[in-house]
Amino acid sequence: MLLHEGLTHIQSQIKPWLLFGESFTLTVGVLMEQSDFLNLLRGPFLASSGCFHCMFLKMLRNPRKLMSFFLSSPVCSQYSRGVFAIFGLYDKRSVHTLTSFCSALHISLITPSFPTEGESQFTLQLRPSIRGALLSLLDHYDWNKFVFLYDTDRGYAILQAIMEKAGQNNWQVSAICVENFNDANYRRLLEDLDRRQEKKFVIDLEAERLQNMLEQIVSVGKHVKGYHYIMANLGFKDINLERFMHGGANVTGFQLVDFSNPMVIKLMQRWNKLDQREYPGSDAPPKRRLTDYTSALTYDGVMVMAEAFRNLRRQKVDISRRGNAGDCLANPAAPWNQGIDMERTLKQVRLQGLTGNVQFDHYGRRVNYTMDVFELKNNGPRRIGYWNDKDKLVLIQDSPLLPNDTSGMENRTVVVTTIMEGPYVMLKKNWEMYEGNDQYEGYCVDLASEIAKHIGIKYKISIVPDGKYGARDPETKIWNGMVGELVYGKAEIAVAPLTITLVREEVIDFSKPFMSLGISIMIKKPQKSKPGVFSFLDPLAYEIWMCIVFAYIGVSVVLFLVSRFSPYEWHTEEPEEGTDGQPSDQPPNEFGIFNSLWFSLGAFMQQGCDISPRSLSGRIVGGVWWFFTLIIISSYTANLAAFLTVERMVSPIESAEDLAKQTDIAYGTLDSGSTKEFFRRSKIAVYEKMWGYMKSAEPTVFTKTTAEGVARVRKSKGKYAFLLESTMNEYTEQRKPCDTMKVGGNLDSKGYGVATPKGSQLRSAVNLAVLKLNEQGLLDKLKNKWWYDKGECGSGGGGEKDKSSQALSLSNVAGVFYILVGGLGLAMLVALIEFCYKSRNEAKRMKINIISYHDNDTISMYCPALIRVLLFCPVVLVLFHWTHGILTARERPVK
Repeated sequence: MLLHEGLTHIQSQIKPWLLFGESFTLTVGVLMEQSDFLNLLRGPFLASSGCFHCMFLKMLRNPRKLMSFFLSSPVCSQYSRGVFAIFGLYDKRSVHTLTSFCSALHISLITPSFPTEGESQFTLQLRPSIRGALLSLLDHYDWNKFVFLYDTDRGYAILQAIMEKAGQNNWQVSAICVENFNDANYRRLLEDLDRRQEKKFVIDLEAERLQNMLEQIVSVGKHVKGYHYIMANLGFKDINLERFMHGGANVTGFQLVDFSNPMVIKLMQRWNKLDQREYPGSDAPPKRRLTDYTSALTYDGVMVMAEAFRNLRRQKVDISRRGNAGDCLANPAAPWNQGIDMERTLKQVRLQGLTGNVQFDHYGRRVNYTMDVFELKNNGPRRIGYWNDKDKLVLIQDSPLLPNDTSGMENRTVVVTTIMEGPYVMLKKNWEMYEGNDQYEGYCVDLASEIAKHIGIKYKISIVPDGKYGARDPETKIWNGMVGELVYGKAEIAVAPLTITLVREEVIDFSKPFMSLGISIMIKKPQKSKPGVFSFLDPLAYEIWMCIVFAYIGVSVVLFLVSRFSPYEWHTEEPEEGTDGQPSDQPPNEFGIFNSLWFSLGAFMQQGCDISPRSLSGRIVGGVWWFFTLIIISSYTANLAAFLTVERMVSPIESAEDLAKQTDIAYGTLDSGSTKEFFRRSKIAVYEKMWGYMKSAEPTVFTKTTAEGVARVRKSKGKYAFLLESTMNEYTEQRKPCDTMKVGGNLDSKGYGVATPKGSQLRSAVNLAVLKLNEQGLLDKLKNKWWYDKGECGSGGGGEKDKSSQALSLSNVAGVFYILVGGLGLAMLVALIEFCYKSRNEAKRMKINIISYHDNDTISMYCPALIRVLLFCPVVLVLFHWTHGILTARERPVK
């Protein structure tokens, strides 16, 4: 057998223990490889543990790697030497062999190895179970989907507990055994898990394999913010997490050894005073060599044995093993008679050790223990709570987490990252004459100054080098822009128009919003349309005009019928005195169809006529018609001025739906920012359709900067729409050349926030400062100052108003003149027709042909004048149209 058994006698100046008047040396078997923590079993540390006169049988090979058959020989060899107990380690391959031997021989096994779930009477498990604490922590974080990475060296107890809990709570757990993984396997696994969007991990590995796993996590860049790791072991401070601390990932774990324990402090001081030649490793950092949790458990195990021997001595129990100890391989095996007394006494021990309260139940498991819960912060591990059997998980808040704690910030300058974007941050006109923060001006510059005053810090403005707000590359998983500056520790505050989103909130912290906004649509402002020739008809809708025409005809017909039926409308005029008594040519009823139409038209035009109804029924018709015309004319007059003086703009689109339906106008967003992310993640059909168009459009519709997007809108002649935050849209609308406009409502609702790295001590102070500025109304003042007070397009966003903008031009009322000229021409045409008609009738009546009529005086008198009038009317119309065209051209703005 390739085993080397050594016998180490540890002598002491103190008298040997006396049991029944005899002195002897206690012999303890050791099953573990020779490593640094075996120094605990020597001289000063053995004395401090209370085991003054003990003998340890030591194996120099690792028994955990032996098969069960090869393990039986050293166990039997130590039993034959008369050991009182065995102190050793095991793994999944040797645990059952060791526990079976110890049960059969009644030899107690004291082990710092992982606790087993089975019942073994003669096994004392120094290591507490982490099962309850881990499940409590998972419940606290409310994880329902995570990855469990484990090896099988410590068995399947924790895996079994997690899977049982997952079945009860419907967790989605991906359990992966990494026992035989090398570095390349680790990297491939992590990349595959990242493609599956796995961000939460529980890692249950032994120290050496755990450290290697963490190194591979760093090598593939999964140690940045957004990832959360829980270490399922008891030595959180034993792990090297320096690179994780700078990367920003959230790391949580458990710590069994309390370094503030006076007993631990005293032992560490003694360790530092040892001679390095006699005790190799004493010059190493104490926390890494002496007080890792396995070494602490070993120390506590020796203390348990010493206390048990002490109790047996007080009880005067004979535990001596004189003579032949027997053959452990005999069938049946001959157990140690006093083994049960030793086992019972060991389990009754209760003391305070390096790992806290050391106490066992009747199964040999640790009970009534407490372990601390730690979380990695940017300045190192920090205790955030503790767990025990009674109180379960208890979280606390240390003083560094208090709201206004900015201690340590007074003597250094905080880097504030921002982006060059008007009106938030701009260079002053003569910025070369200034230095530092004085070179900049804008909304965010003023906001940063106010926040710094409230917090009491010094700061330096740093413009983000890549000019981006912050997005994560889907391939490399690296954050760019201002978010990347915060994630990778290049800045401590971001004061900029940085939108609060879920993906950003996962890696950085935001204050309360200092400005509310939403995604809006910017287009080039369309040219104002001049009122049409017949714009005087616009105050009333087309349907109303048609109803008025039908009402006019209807009233005239009703008036005609009423006048015919009513006897009071019929009258006969007597001949006047001095006449020949002939009856009058005037008809007996004045309201014929033409007079009825004339009366209705005169009433509608509010001019009246020379006849009026005489009957009650006719007057009722006239009264309701006058009331109707009063209301219609009043309403028309009230709206006429507005329609004639206002030049309206007809926008080609009014909403996002309009954009999605058409293909003539291209539209896009900023290439890296929350607006693009909104469309990419949206599940609304309209926005999904828009995203499909934008990502496939050629040439690309995305722009690198907001200024580039605005310039593209202005140069595209109405063929490009830019999707951006409403605040930036409103600001651009107020800047010359005043040729952009916002259309439609906001597509969503969100806010800008001041950002800090995860866990930053500035977070709470910044948040309170923003809230205070909002309550004081300073945020609204700053917006008015940089948006409207410094605006260049007036309150309407349309440039300076023309002093004569309220005056009517010829184009506003040209239609009225057209109707007038047309009416005059129509009247002359009707007069000609009447003349011809009357002349023909008279000729027929007098049997005289108009062509052969010899007396042409009448025709020669009327026709030249009539012809001149008829020729003059078209000339007047042409001249008016020509004049109207010239005046309209003068009114048209020069481009």
